[in-house]
Amino acid sequence: MKYNIVNLIVFTFVHMKKSDLDQSRLLSPTTLNNFLKEYALFDSLNILGTSVENRPIYSYKVGDGSKKILMWSQMHGNESTTTKALVDFWLYLKTPEAKQLRESCTFLMIPQLNPDGSDAYTRVNANGVDLNRDAIDLSQPESRVLRDVYEQFKPDYCFNLHGQRTIFAAGDTSIPATVSFLAPAADHDRTITTARELAMKLIVIANINLQAHITGAVGRYDDGFNINCVGDYFTAQNTPTVLFEAGHYPLDYKRVKTRKYIFNSLMVMADTIASNTIEAIETAPYFEIPENKNHLRDIELYNLKKSPDGLSVFGNCLLIQFKEVKNGNDIDFIPEIVTESKGLIGMQRINAQEHKNLMNLYFDADNYEIENLTKTISLLSLHQFV
Repeated sequence: MKYNIVNLIVFTFVHMKKSDLDQSRLLSPTTLNNFLKEYALFDSLNILGTSVENRPIYSYKVGDGSKKILMWSQMHGNESTTTKALVDFWLYLKTPEAKQLRESCTFLMIPQLNPDGSDAYTRVNANGVDLNRDAIDLSQPESRVLRDVYEQFKPDYCFNLHGQRTIFAAGDTSIPATVSFLAPAADHDRTITTARELAMKLIVIANINLQAHITGAVGRYDDGFNINCVGDYFTAQNTPTVLFEAGHYPLDYKRVKTRKYIFNSLMVMADTIASNTIEAIETAPYFEIPENKNHLRDIELYNLKKSPDGLSVFGNCLLIQFKEVKNGNDIDFIPEIVTESKGLIGMQRINAQEHKNLMNLYFDADNYEIENLTKTISLLSLHQFV
């Protein structure tokens, strides 16, 4: 079934205020909990355990069907887009239209596995540990919470929800990978086990639906095996596991559009599982999805004027990459010059000679990182992109 994204999301977005989840990439536990309280969802949460800084790790369960699906988001705290999409999915599951899904499946969802990292906007937890490299050691309380849930719930499928930077392209193109997937390997030989094959089939059907909306903008992650990664570990335990990566849509730095495409993919995969149509899906198209490449950068200024002394640091082209920095309750996008630009592509290309404020701007060996870059951003009003 091809889902119409607009129709699917209208039930959530038509009621949402501008103060809600779309307003910042920062999604602190407090912001999320306040949102859930506003929509009368908070009381249905269960506490699974606590984080390093003693924040509760919540889960919510919907449905009573025989097919069990475990979903978790923000094990990396600075990857909030999939959490928002997961909340959208939760809201949908409470509607009459989702009756078949509720009767066929039981969904157990963890919106923020790493609440400390979510509050600090860091990939790692409060101990500086990447939870997605802790599947064997289980050195962190958050990792042990996830493992306990996995062993007690005994899921038939796992959805591992993440976010990726703007640098990733869908293959060797200049198209950003707005959504990426991976069916993790179960061993170093990357054997296509039964569990991995089922994950591939879910990705194939999700990609078919996405191509109708973001043609050429879906990528596939490298499937090198690492048993310390949670998805690889669960696949090795014979549980089909799908990695989701919420990436960049052009100029959508708040990831509003990407959120919709992740929600669409959750819907498509859940429907495929619930309707027992997964076996008929071919796996060959999975390998036709282009592998992610990290050669994109945010801004490319080209046709720059040469400096008076003729000593231009960057020639007539300059690449800029935004660094995400927490500032209070929001995220600032700080421009940084890319000093090694060979083989890289700017997503937003700007001809300096077509902008009167840029025609005489140049970058020399003195102060280019601070004075001229700040001037460039100001003149271009590049902040409008974020």
